Amino acid sequence: MPDKIKQTVEFLNLAGITDPEIGIVLGTGLGKLVDELEIIKSIDYADIPNFPLATVESHTGRLIYGLLHGKRILAMQGRFHYYEGYSLQEVTFPIRVMKSLGAKYLLLSNAAGAMNLSFKKGNLMLIDDHISLLPDNPLRGRNLDEYGSRFPDMSQPYSNVLNNKLMEVARRENIVLHKGVYVSVMGPNLETRAEYRMYRNFADAVGMSTVPEVIVANHMDLPCAAVSVLTDECDPDHLEPAKIEDILEIAGKAEKHLIRLFSGLIQEL
Repeated sequence: MPDKIKQTVEFLNLAGITDPEIGIVLGTGLGKLVDELEIIKSIDYADIPNFPLATVESHTGRLIYGLLHGKRILAMQGRFHYYEGYSLQEVTFPIRVMKSLGAKYLLLSNAAGAMNLSFKKGNLMLIDDHISLLPDNPLRGRNLDEYGSRFPDMSQPYSNVLNNKLMEVARRENIVLHKGVYVSVMGPNLETRAEYRMYRNFADAVGMSTVPEVIVANHMDLPCAAVSVLTDECDPDHLEPAKIEDILEIAGKAEKHLIRLFSGLIQEL
């Protein structure tokens, strides 16, 4: 993998992508933040050596390099998931590339189901901690000593500094921003009523991404923060069939708040 990372970094450097300050991963239905950027370079994943392809319909599959509030931003317009058939090393490969290019911070977003019944669809949730129920770990195998230690600490996986700044921005901008625990599952099917009952005993929201990227960011000492857009209310006693069209619609409506939140944070970094 180190050779592949170096090859990809060299390709992106030659393409004009140099020294990004902030990496961003944009999840399901959340790609419009790039409209706020002064775009310098846009590259399809298919044209980047060693990058997987985004196979989920709502994930555009482009790497965007540009400026926002004078900061150099490298944004993934669409991410990769374990359920697509990729290994977790492949899923997190772009995070290692971002760090190797020079990124100092990582911001992540996702669409998730709200299991805390005080949270409503369309709200945002700042991830304060997580639980992984994925069947693998991106650090499994030989440790990449040049990137981090064999046993990285996870006592504070999400940066307190970034989280506090996000809460400040939310208060200033009058954005509803809950704080909670996110549980990551394999997918791609949504959960049964019994699974929601079990998961809500230890988490506030459920989704199918983000945790592998956060593990790798911590492995490399890359401070990160993550925000979930809550696209459906997962009440097992009043559960209705979920439709991807409805999930994308809710994500699209809430995206403007996420953009203001991330934009406000970037301005302060």
